[in-house]
Amino acid sequence: MSKITLKAYAKINLTLEVLGRRADGYHDVASIMQTIDLYDTVTLEPSNDITLECDVAELESEDNLAFKAARMLKDETHTDAGVNIRIEKRIPLAAGMGGGSSDAATTLVGLNDIWGLGLSLEALSKIAAELGSDVPFLLAGGTAIALGRGERIRTLPPADLEWLVVLSPDIRLENKTAKLYGSLTEDAYTRGALTRKLEARIRGGGDVPPQFLFNAFDDVAFEAFPGLEVYWNTFHALGAREIHLSGSGPSIYAPVSRREVGSTIQLLLQHQHGWNAHLVSLVGAGEIANGAGPS
Repeated sequence: MSKITLKAYAKINLTLEVLGRRADGYHDVASIMQTIDLYDTVTLEPSNDITLECDVAELESEDNLAFKAARMLKDETHTDAGVNIRIEKRIPLAAGMGGGSSDAATTLVGLNDIWGLGLSLEALSKIAAELGSDVPFLLAGGTAIALGRGERIRTLPPADLEWLVVLSPDIRLENKTAKLYGSLTEDAYTRGALTRKLEARIRGGGDVPPQFLFNAFDDVAFEAFPGLEVYWNTFHALGAREIHLSGSGPSIYAPVSRREVGSTIQLLLQHQHGWNAHLVSLVGAGEIANGAGPS
């Protein structure tokens, strides 16, 4: 097969509850995850070896999750095939939006196709879980509950939430995920009740009441990310309500009632403040592979 080009969609967490620390050092979570229409572009072209190119120089390495995904799939299936992976980045780096995880998931889906492997989603999920906790969800995307470390996925009907503004502060934090989890006290652990309540609302008709949105890291975000409070307060001053972190941040998002409202907030954040902001809508399950085709 000739090369294919795929969209690797970002995600946000509509809920993210931390249930407690596990014996293996990880944490159990309950989260409703959602893909949005901000995406990287991943082009896969058959080759003799596995190589990777990216328009962000620091990501051009064998540590890139997409490269690791290809290598793991090749080893797992004992195929002789290779691939050149080319990634064009639009999802902000290390921002809590699953950019690297989505590139990896999309690479697995695409290689399953162009290498003619015929693996089931379940088989791909086992490989995905070894790459990272968001990767299994991003194989198919849409709206879903993630449990365990995030690798146990239960698909939900589409969430009825039209528009969101996402703001990705230019704040880098070394060992971010470990530091965020480490900053939670046992008082921050919950039993997943908010996630189950929102699951019931979505199953019952899709609606997502803003008061059901939740992220366990919201309460420690200002301490963890120096300068985040300025972004958050400016976002609020421009009309954003129910602001929450996505994942372990530092990206924050807020639902908006109408596209025009969201567009105004996004443009002010971008042009008045010079910040990385996007007006996004939701992407349904299975659309990760949409737009793919030989070229």
